[in-house]
Amino acid sequence: MYQTLAVAVGVLYLGGFLKKKVRFLETFCIPSPVIGGVIFAIISCILHVAGIVEFQFDETLKTVCMVMFFTSVGFQANIKVLKAGGKSLIVFLLCLIVLIFAQNAVAVGLSKLLGVSSLVGMCTGSIPMVGGHGTSGAFGTVLEDLGLQGATSLCTAAATFGLIIGSVMGGPIGRKLILKHDLLKTVIPEDDSILVEDEQKHHRSVSMYAPAAYQLAIAMGIGTFVSWVLSYSGMTFPVYIGSMIVAAFMRNIGEYSGKIHIHMGEINDIGGICLSLFLGIAMITLKLWQLAELALPMIIMLVAQVLLMAMFSYFIVYNIMGRNYDAAVLAAGTCGFGIGATPNAMANMQALTAKFAPSIKAYMLVPIVGSMFADFINSLVITGFINFIN
Repeated sequence: MYQTLAVAVGVLYLGGFLKKKVRFLETFCIPSPVIGGVIFAIISCILHVAGIVEFQFDETLKTVCMVMFFTSVGFQANIKVLKAGGKSLIVFLLCLIVLIFAQNAVAVGLSKLLGVSSLVGMCTGSIPMVGGHGTSGAFGTVLEDLGLQGATSLCTAAATFGLIIGSVMGGPIGRKLILKHDLLKTVIPEDDSILVEDEQKHHRSVSMYAPAAYQLAIAMGIGTFVSWVLSYSGMTFPVYIGSMIVAAFMRNIGEYSGKIHIHMGEINDIGGICLSLFLGIAMITLKLWQLAELALPMIIMLVAQVLLMAMFSYFIVYNIMGRNYDAAVLAAGTCGFGIGATPNAMANMQALTAKFAPSIKAYMLVPIVGSMFADFINSLVITGFINFIN
């Protein structure tokens, strides 16, 4: 277990070093664990195929780090912020829910047409697309438990593909909408003080990291009982679902009662560390040689996801969010986190707003929906789909 953790950290350092040296990796926001992990997985694959050595790792801490990360995600589900965001935030959130359902429906439908398992299809749906690498690692193990060998590798590969494509397609789609519909005339100066999330202003304190860790531990502990109760429904749930639900309750009880102070800044930091360690361990345990026969179906299904994302952002997000400049910037941002991650969404919007004009509304909605609610809702929808097809 300790050796596995040490190798995973070594992979993190390698990825971080290469990310600083290779501009492409920095530009497309590829996570350091993925960079170093892919290199390690390729070397591991070569050594296995050549019959030299096959590595066996202890994945105990992978599960612990995964649960801790998703518990920190649960703490971000702030109902007060959702209410304060008004109608636009609710509508944008509904767009996200529709996108998640559409991604999984396309993935499962295409897998049936291509004659492969629906579980393979799920590896190209909202697990890697909206979910990214964190959700890919978590649900990859769930799919492997259901009998799909190499599911984590498939999900991780799809998530990496999504990160790159999400960054490439967002800007051009937003630009085309702005120029085609002459949307610069709809730009309205706005007060950028509206809805500044507490987490963004939160001052980190060394003395607060211990209480933050304790709050995570409490949510994880109580969450095991919630997961145990949910297991009696006969449905398959990821191991972290109970902890995530308890964390959301703790956050909102604290917000509304004022009796509990949730240390969000520190919780986010601890969650980020756990995500890196979780991804590091997940990446070094990839077995690439299991993926060869699924290469062509995976490519077809991923191309379908790109087309879905392009049409969804261009026709649905743009039209539903107001057919104006803000809606065009939101469409570009949706490409970022809808098929990549929130940092990609912010990069897409930054490129557009630097060229044309600021969009306070887009900068407000995308981080809240992409960071606070996307993973939470996505996990619930994925769980439903897995139980429906299994």
